[in-house]
Amino acid sequence: MLEEKLKLEGRVAVVTGGGGGLGTAICLALAEAGADIVVTDYRADAGEQTASEVIKTTGRKAVFFPADITKPDEVNDMMSKAINQWGKVDILVNCAGIVRGEIPKPFWEITDFDWHRGIDTNLSGAFYCSRAVAKHMVDRKYGRIINIASGFGMRGLKGNFMYNTAKAGVILLTMSMALTLAEYNIRVNAIAPGLFETLGPKERYEASGRFIPMGRVGQPAEIRALAVYLASDASDYATGEVFSIDGGALFSGYAPINYIPVIPLKEK
Repeated sequence: MLEEKLKLEGRVAVVTGGGGGLGTAICLALAEAGADIVVTDYRADAGEQTASEVIKTTGRKAVFFPADITKPDEVNDMMSKAINQWGKVDILVNCAGIVRGEIPKPFWEITDFDWHRGIDTNLSGAFYCSRAVAKHMVDRKYGRIINIASGFGMRGLKGNFMYNTAKAGVILLTMSMALTLAEYNIRVNAIAPGLFETLGPKERYEASGRFIPMGRVGQPAEIRALAVYLASDASDYATGEVFSIDGGALFSGYAPINYIPVIPLKEK
C-alpha cells in the first residue's frame, strides 16, 4: 500500500532550476517514481541536459522550457506551455535560486541591484511560479507544491542579507500558501537543505564537512526520497511543514564535531 502511494504514474511535475545539482536530482527522482517532467531553467544548456538525462535514464517523458523566474511574463508563458504539453500540472517544485554572488560586504554598500537580484531569484520566483499554477490546481482540486528553502532561513549568517531574508520568506510563503490552499486538496511544503555538494571544488566541501555532525556534506541524490514523498499521496496529511535535511547541522550550529574552544584567560 505504501509503495503504491509513493508512485507518481500519470503525474506531471514542473521543476524550476532543473538544470542545477539539486534540481537535476529532483527531476530524476520524480521521473523514476513515474512522473513526466517539465524542466525549466534560464540556462538552456543545463536545462536541456537534464531533460535528456531524464528521458535516457528513466524512460519517462521530459521537456525543457526556458524561463527566468524573476520575470512574471516568462513564468506565465512557461506554465501555459507546460499545461498545454500534457493538459495539466500536478506538482511544482520551486528549486531555482542563487547562493553565489552574495559576497559579504558592509551593509551600507549593498546596492539595489544586489538586493533585488537575491530577493527576486530566491523568493519572488517561487511566488510567481506558484501563482501561475495555483488556479489550475484549484480548479482540478489537486496539487503538490514543494518549495526549496534553507536552514539559513531559520538562523542568521553574518554579512548575508538577501539569501537569509529570501529563504525565511520562502518558509512563511510556504505556510501561508498551505493554509490558503488546503481546502482545495493542494499540499504545500518546504525542504530546507543544508550544504550539498553541487557546484565548486570538492576540497571546499570536504573542508566544510567536518563542521557537520555527520562529518560530511550531503550528496544531491540524498534529497530524492524526500522530494518523492512530498510530491506523492504518501504525504497527504502533511502541509505547511519544513523538512530539514542537513546532517544535523541546523540544530548543532555548524560547529566542529566534539569541538570545545579554548578561551585564553586574560592576564591580571
